[in-house]
Amino acid sequence: MPVIHIKLPPDFPDSIRLDQYIATLKNGMNRSKLKACAQELLLNGKNAKLSSKVKAGDIIDVFWEENIPENIEPEDIPLNIVYEDENVTIINKRQGMVTHPAAGNWTGTLVNALLFYWGRSAVPQLKEGRSEEILQKRRPGIVHRLDKDTSGLIITAKNRETEEYLGRQFKDRLLQKEYLCIVCGRPPASSGDIKTQIIRDMKNRQRFKAVTATEEGKFARSIYHCIACFGKYSLIRVRIKTGRTHQIRVHMRYIGCPILGDKIYGKPDVLFPDATLMLHSRQMILKLPGEQKYRRFKASIPERFIKILRVLKKTYPKEIMPKVRRVCSK
Repeated sequence: MPVIHIKLPPDFPDSIRLDQYIATLKNGMNRSKLKACAQELLLNGKNAKLSSKVKAGDIIDVFWEENIPENIEPEDIPLNIVYEDENVTIINKRQGMVTHPAAGNWTGTLVNALLFYWGRSAVPQLKEGRSEEILQKRRPGIVHRLDKDTSGLIITAKNRETEEYLGRQFKDRLLQKEYLCIVCGRPPASSGDIKTQIIRDMKNRQRFKAVTATEEGKFARSIYHCIACFGKYSLIRVRIKTGRTHQIRVHMRYIGCPILGDKIYGKPDVLFPDATLMLHSRQMILKLPGEQKYRRFKASIPERFIKILRVLKKTYPKEIMPKVRRVCSK
């Protein structure tokens, strides 16, 4: 993704809006183009808005994409449907599928597949207007997302009312999402409550990192339980209380247990050099529209997990860690 990196001169005399400053540059973008093409704005390493004020010495990074298609087209892509009714479709997303169109991934996404499956027409893309409206047009039916290389349960909404209803559950943290992961290393205790802030890693724009004793970034909380250990590997269940980008991947690395196959937060593994990201959205508990009781949905264990666990069980004895709980924050 192209990046525009700008440092304001130390003698810059004013404090003006970010979008106004970029528009004054020789090859700058006007506000409409910024809204349509900017995928992310950072001001001194932190997420910013077009209206954010900039001053002398500030550093601006604009991640942008110009080749935005006119429409999001329906595509005949097979889906693994776990549950469906008149309001929702719950899918066991395969590894490698992007949730919704974005820079570098305008086709082949879950949204493209859903448009075809639901019998919908192509969705025209907005090039101007409010940022929220532009983004909304790119992800019809999407209430939450999974990383491209994370497999498992994702719930989608067939109508706007359901999208808002489910969105409130996510916002108010009234539902439960549980993941399985195979990690390199052993956690500091059999179970733990990880509470940190998550900020972008300034040394690597692709990564985020967990930090404490600061108000920077966004608060993130993950509760984990170690199911079993096999030598230097562990099978861990994680329940997330917040939904930050890369949250589980960042938190597992934070406790010294990067997820096996994670090319961003981990290292190539000697025993499993070809492993892909071993993270799977296993279970979801939530209320569906019109229902009073919570429903539990599960996704089957993917074949990549079964193969690696088979090797681990043959190679190492299975160990259960003593029951100790730790709060993993500093």
